[in-house]
Amino acid sequence: MPLYNHLKEHRARIGLNQQQLGSLVGASRQTISLIERGDYSPSVTLALKIAAVCQVKVEDIFQYEEDQDEKK
Repeated sequence: MPLYNHLKEHRARIGLNQQQLGSLVGASRQTISLIERGDYSPSVTLALKIAAVCQVKVEDIFQYEEDQDEKK
């Protein structure tokens, strides 16, 4: 699923490491790492919590792009 993100950039901007962000949003450091690598798509609730901590809209962090194969 092509869900792209800029989480690492937003996390760095606010000066948090993965562990700190995870603690603030109720997720593990590993989960934050997986999200940043694009290997895990967060739930809507987790995405909203992350955006709130980063003080941006969800769309500023996460973008969905439909695969050409999915359009067929």
